[in-house]
Amino acid sequence: MNRTFLAAGGDLRFVTLAERLAEDNRVYAAGFDGNVSISEKVQVVDRISDIKERADCLILPLPASPDGVTVRTPYSGRSISLESLAPAVKEGGIVFGGMITPEVRKIFESRKADVIDYAAREEFAVLNAVATAEGAIQVAMEELATTLSGRKILILGAGRIAKVLIDALSGFHTKITVAARKCSDLAWARVYGCESASINDMNSLPGNFDIIFNTVPAVILDEKRLKTIRPGCLVIDLASKPGGVDFETAGMLGVKTVWLLSLPGKVAPVTSGEVIAETIKNILLEKETERRGPDGRQ
Repeated sequence: MNRTFLAAGGDLRFVTLAERLAEDNRVYAAGFDGNVSISEKVQVVDRISDIKERADCLILPLPASPDGVTVRTPYSGRSISLESLAPAVKEGGIVFGGMITPEVRKIFESRKADVIDYAAREEFAVLNAVATAEGAIQVAMEELATTLSGRKILILGAGRIAKVLIDALSGFHTKITVAARKCSDLAWARVYGCESASINDMNSLPGNFDIIFNTVPAVILDEKRLKTIRPGCLVIDLASKPGGVDFETAGMLGVKTVWLLSLPGKVAPVTSGEVIAETIKNILLEKETERRGPDGRQ
C-alpha cells in the first residue's frame, strides 16, 4: 500500500491495528507510553510535532473523541487535541474514526480531509459482533453458578449481535426466545430454531428466563418489566448508551445486571484491532479501484 499512517490514541486494539498496517506501510503511533509493547516497525512518538512528514491517513479511536476536543489516550499521561492532529494530515488525506460526531468531522473537513467512519461499515459491524457475543457469553459463564446448558435465555433484539448470540448459544443446548418488533425478525428467529415474541407484548415475558441479553439501545427493561423478572435471573446489556435497562430501578429491585460497553476492545483487543485494520484496507482498496476506473486505468 505504501502509505503513511498516523494512529492517534485508543486502547490496545489500536496497537494491533498499527502493527498490522506497518507490515506494508510507514506507521506512526501517538498516545502510547513506553510501558505499552509495540512492534519496532511502528514509530512511536511522544508528540505530534515529532512527526516530520504529514500522513496520508489519520486513524482515530472508537469513539473518535469523547468530548469533541480530544482523542482518548488511556495508555498515555498526555492528552491529544483534535486541533493538533488536523495539520498532521495531508490536504486531501483521509481521516478514519469510529462513531464520528459532527464536531469532529468539521475539524478535519475544514482542512479538506476526507472523513470516514469505519464503524459504519457492514464488515466491521458483523465481525465486531462476534467478539461482542463471545465476550457476553464469557461474562455469563463467570457470573452464573450454573452451566449454560438447559438455561432459558431471552434475547432482546434481532440484529447482528443477536444473530451471532443465537448461533453460539445454540451450541450450549440452551432454550432461546427472541423478542423483536419486526415480523420478519420473528420469522428469522423461528428459522434459527428459537421461540419468538413481540417486544410490544412482553410485559410478563421476562419472568420466564434465567438469562436476558439485551441488544436494543433503548430502555426496554423498565420498572414494570423488571418487576416480573424471576429471582436469580442475570441481565446482560450489550446495547450502546443509553442502554436497554433502567439500572437504578434494577438495583433497587435486586436484579443482577451487567452493562458491557466496548466489549470487543476488552475481551479480544487483538482480533478487534485486526478487524479495524481490515476494514480500513477494504476502504482504501475500494477508493483505489474507483480512482482507476472499471478498466483498471487511471
